[in-house]
Amino acid sequence: MFSLIIPVYNEEGLIDELVSRSAKALESFTPNYEILFINDGSTDSTLRKLIEARKQYSRIKIVDLSRNFGHQAAFTAGLEMAMGNYVAMMDGDLQDPPELLAEMYRKIKEEGFDIVSGKRQGRKGKRLKIATNLFHAFFKQASGMEDMENAGNFSIMNRAAVNAMLQMKETIRYLPGLRMFIGFKQGYVDYIREDRLEGEPKMSLGKLILLGADAIFSFSNFPIKVCLFLGTIGTIVFFFAGVYALVDKLFGWSVLGWSSTVLSIYFLGSIQLIFLGVVGEYVYRIYKESQNRPIYLVRKFYDAETE
Repeated sequence: MFSLIIPVYNEEGLIDELVSRSAKALESFTPNYEILFINDGSTDSTLRKLIEARKQYSRIKIVDLSRNFGHQAAFTAGLEMAMGNYVAMMDGDLQDPPELLAEMYRKIKEEGFDIVSGKRQGRKGKRLKIATNLFHAFFKQASGMEDMENAGNFSIMNRAAVNAMLQMKETIRYLPGLRMFIGFKQGYVDYIREDRLEGEPKMSLGKLILLGADAIFSFSNFPIKVCLFLGTIGTIVFFFAGVYALVDKLFGWSVLGWSSTVLSIYFLGSIQLIFLGVVGEYVYRIYKESQNRPIYLVRKFYDAETE
């Protein structure tokens, strides 16, 4: 069986086309499939439209979460409930074309890959384009994962890779990073990411920044290195400033002014605040993990037998 996981949040305008294109794409290469729609706390008619679509497409299953838990949590719910030997993840805004799944499936079957991801060679539209590209480039360098650049959630994994992903139990999740972390034989299919057909993007600049912070703090020690660098620079600068002040006092040169003192205090205070902020981020993440709360909660599961 082949499983396709699609999280949706307030996508009522896209549901009909999303369902039809996804089902048609899967039927082009496999007769045995399921489509798991994860309704991530939608407040519009998304759930109702999905329930109506099940009358025409019997292989649709719906996981209705109790509230909006976020993109990565919704994908996690799908991974834990997917029954297929091969499992695909795809965003619900049709920016990742479902028609590409056939090529990705062929690559994973014929070329022996465990994971095949879509790698974006470009993006149509301008919304958040620069910010997204900068994030992927920065994360690639900071994490040391060379193949991570422009590879998002769009991917296919075999059951062994899915089982490995499910062993990752952290609460704060960045699935593309986890997918790279588990190893296995990984391949890529290049594509141009489409612009949204309708509606506003659910990944706002603020959410992108939060996701980027989760990725950086989870897979890189870059923030600590920045603190170390700034602390070292500050130490060197004020070592020479101390030598200058000592020489000035011994030889009776002009007295140091108050401006240099104030600037020194501000500089050291800024470094200390940066350190506290970085330490606070790590402490917060440790606290969140220690709570051991569920990543998501399901209100209702509409499977093939649910009326």
